[in-house]
Amino acid sequence: MKRCIVGGSVALLMAAGLIAIAPPASAGCLYGGPFISKCDGPVQPDGTWQRCVAVPQLIPRGASSYLIPVRRCDPMGPGQPAWDLAFADPPAHIDG
Repeated sequence: MKRCIVGGSVALLMAAGLIAIAPPASAGCLYGGPFISKCDGPVQPDGTWQRCVAVPQLIPRGASSYLIPVRRCDPMGPGQPAWDLAFADPPAHIDG
């Protein structure tokens, strides 16, 4: 029993250490406003990148309606059409 507790504690500390040295979650992302999040992927050799935007969507369920996140991802960058100006703002890559 003692070995299980010690082993579990060591695993927990190792996991916490890995989380502590990970890059910040906001790298390449914007939060708030009308969006839950707006995040850009890495820039590809052709200068394009993928932007993913999450927005809240209301699901009516009588007296207990709730919000769920809905995610949309589209290519951004040179030669890509800006279908939705709110999606394309900012027009440049988001760098953390």
